[in-house]
This record gives sequence, C-alpha cells and structure tokens, in this order.
Amino acid sequence: MSALWSVGAGLLLLLLWVRHRGLEAVLVHHRWVFVCLFLLPLSILFDIYYQLRAWAVWRLHSAPRQHAQRVRHIQAQVREWKKEGSKRYMCTGRPGWLTVSLRVGKYKKIHKNIMINLMDVLEVDSERQIVRVEPLVSMGQLTAHLNPMGWTIPVVPELDDLTVGGLIMGTGIESSSHIYGLFQHTCVAYELVLADGSLVRCSPTENSDLFYAVPWSCGTLGFLVAAEIKMIPAKKYVKIHYEPVRGLQKICEKFTEESKKKENSFVEGLLYSLDEAVIMTGVLTDEAEQSKINRIGNYYKPWFFKHVEKYLKADRTGVEYIPSRHYYHRHTRSIFWELQDIIPFGNNPVFRYLFGWMVPPKISLLKLTQGEAIRKLYEQHHVVQDMLVPMKSLEKSIQTFHVDLNVYPLWLCPFILPNNPGMVHPKGNEAELYVDIGAYGEPKRKQFEARASMRQMEKFVRSVHGFQMLYADCYMTREEFWDMFDGSLYHKLREQMNCKDAFPEVYDKICKAARH
Repeated sequence: MSALWSVGAGLLLLLLWVRHRGLEAVLVHHRWVFVCLFLLPLSILFDIYYQLRAWAVWRLHSAPRQHAQRVRHIQAQVREWKKEGSKRYMCTGRPGWLTVSLRVGKYKKIHKNIMINLMDVLEVDSERQIVRVEPLVSMGQLTAHLNPMGWTIPVVPELDDLTVGGLIMGTGIESSSHIYGLFQHTCVAYELVLADGSLVRCSPTENSDLFYAVPWSCGTLGFLVAAEIKMIPAKKYVKIHYEPVRGLQKICEKFTEESKKKENSFVEGLLYSLDEAVIMTGVLTDEAEQSKINRIGNYYKPWFFKHVEKYLKADRTGVEYIPSRHYYHRHTRSIFWELQDIIPFGNNPVFRYLFGWMVPPKISLLKLTQGEAIRKLYEQHHVVQDMLVPMKSLEKSIQTFHVDLNVYPLWLCPFILPNNPGMVHPKGNEAELYVDIGAYGEPKRKQFEARASMRQMEKFVRSVHGFQMLYADCYMTREEFWDMFDGSLYHKLREQMNCKDAFPEVYDKICKAARH
C-alpha cells in the first residue's frame, strides 16, 4: 500500500509540475518525461502485438492463403476509385505517422486512401535462395524469421521498423552494400497493382522497364503487394575490427581502400569530428573467441556509437565477435544517435540496466505525439539527412557537411551503384563506388537556417552527381530535382500506364517546395 501511495504522490507531483510549466513547454524542453512514462511502455505493447501476430501467422501458415484474397481486395478498391470518376489521386491508407520518415504525409488527407494490409513473410525458397514477402514486413521481423532457418538477406538496413515496401519505393543501405548495392539491387521481382486495377509481376526479364523504374518512385507507379529478395547463408557472428584514424585525408584514403575489398563482408565509418573517425570492417564467421564475444544488442549494453568511440578515445585498435543479428541492428536501440537528444541520460548505466529493455520508443509514436511545436523546432534546428555521393568526392563532401551543417557523428556507408536504368545510376557507363553520408542531429554551425543550408547542400550534391535520400526534407525546385534524378524512364512509364490521373508525381509527393 505504501508503494502505491508513493507512486500516486509521484504522479500527482508530476502533473502539478506539468501544469505549472505548461504541457507544450514540457513536451518541447523535457520530452524525455513523456517518452519515458508513456511512449516506451506503449512501444513495448506494439512490439508484443506484432510479434504475437507474426508467430500466429507462421504457425497457422495462413499468409500465403490470405495473400491472394488481400490483393483482390486492393484491386477492388482501385476499380471502385475508377468507377467514382478518378477524381483524386490514390495513395496507401497507412497513416503517415506509422512511417519511419520524419516527413508528415499531409497528402493522405486529400487523396483516396487504398487500404493495404500486407505484413507477412509469404515463402522461403531455399532452393532458389529467395524469400517472398509482403511490403509491410519489417527488417526486424524478416531477420527474426530467416536467421533461425540459417538464412539472411544480403542488405539489412538499420532500424527494426524499416519495411520492405519503404526500402524499395524509397531506398535502403547497409554496411554490406559495397558488395551488394542498395536494397533494391538485392530484389529480383516485384508484384504491383497498377492504376487500372491489374496485377503485374516485373523482374529484369519480365516487364523490365517497370522493374527498374519502381525503386525511388515512392508509390507513384502502382501499389507494391509483394517482393522477392535474394537470400544468403547466415553465420553466427560478425568478426569486427575497429581502427581509429586521424586526419581527414587519411580517413578518406583508409575508408576508400577498405570499401574496395570484397573480402570485407561489412565496411562502416563513424566520423566524430572533421579529422577523427573509427573505420570498422567485418567478416561473417561461425567461429569466435569466447573472450571477445560482445552481445552489443543486449538491452543493458552501451549504445553502439558510444562503444565505438571508446576505441577513438583510447587510440587503439580492437577485434570483437558480435552475434550477427545484434550486428545487423546495432544502431537500433539508440536510433543511431538520435535518442541522446530525446533521452539525454539514455546511455547512463543505471538507466540502461533498469529501463534499457524498453528502448527504443517507436519512431512512429514519436511522430504521432510530437505536436506542431516540436515539429517546427525539429525542422529548424535538427537535421536528418542521407546524401549519396561518389566515393571520389568523399573528402570534399565531408568538408561541405562540416561547413554547412557541422553535425557529428557522421555515418559513412559505402555502396556499389550499378549502371541500371531508373532514377538513380552513375554518370558513366560503369558501376561506381558511392558512399552514404548520414547526418543526424543538431547542427552546430552558426547561422544555420534549414531551408537555405539544405538548399546549399543539395546544390553541392547535384554538382558531384550525387543523390539525396527521399525520406528526408527536400527543398529543391522541380527543375533541380529532375537534374539530380534521371526521370526519363519514370516519366515514360507514367505516360504509358496512365499514372498521371492516379498518382502524384514523386516530386509533388515528397518535396517541400511542392507541398507548401
């Protein structure tokens, strides 16, 4: 009883404090209070529900049987839209707050919402080494399904809640991408419901134009209902080597050198200042030195980027063996390093041991509850951007990020970009090595102004024939956007498949200049 009185008194004091400070002030300046007391428990309930659902679907083997029925329902909704006169654009009915992107999808309020409830793994074909999945299958769900069977996918983008559909219609990358390319390059077929309600399958040999046009199209060519993704054998551990490097030129040389080595299963860099970084290389293995195993994914462990920083501060190299699934989701618990701005004491050992099992809060719930004040604050004083630039421009790009943003750490992730048709390909006729530079956090540059600074950054990225990931805020004009991306195949297919009345152009869907 005394414990209940203590909890009750504590909640009463909290409510009085919130009333005194004002709810908006608390949500903006002390957001951790709301996150810790409400969003973390709610996130746990979300996870439990989806895990139980996935388990039940797998045990009953119901996903393949129900898939065809669900697709027919999507087709019926599209045909109903046509009967109504095709007066509005169509979009998926999934609420905007459920997406991992920080952008608010206001278009969903005025477009025709097509409900797409497709979130299951349909088939694991070990002989063909292909897994067939529905678009709302998440990375956490997929690796949990495949790893016990001895399989994984070649590119497992960070963050558990990223979905297959989002990674195809947008893009996805990981530290294995220097071998396999972007997430889209590991897919061998897509199934879509088109603007006329028909169901089509596309691959490099079947409806190939559509296959290459779908990635980066953001759902503006049709509704993705299934995808086939390559699988590779899984191994128990990633043997990871940490190497601190100082001096920008040396950092770029070392990172480029390691990214070109196919014997490295994984390559990643964390840049902690303009001239300090840790370069990590990893190889998959089934053997491990027991004394060097680090289960970095355990809830009480330090956040990964903080763990890596210890090697820089100590100025020493190191080798560890990380369980594969822990490695694939190594930045999930801290949402890279975004969580330190939301829960400043989140990496404190006391918090980790007592409450780390509840971390991270769902990004979707953070979006849902952020309110207009926080949204505007983030928009003006916070950056979440990934820019894809040629490896040969890495040093110049880092210097530009430093001058225009001054955000650290910076995430460096190499990838090979094949010369395939579509919106994103190298300037020349050959595959080229690129690097994703990820900036997440509060810019320390004086006189930072979101629109002006990001337009300057976008201009630089266009000048080196780079690309901006489309999940983030984009400030380009329509002409600048199509200067960055190759729209020839995309526009040709929109014309051929009568998409212009069915879906907005990708620019109108994602760019701030078009939405305001």
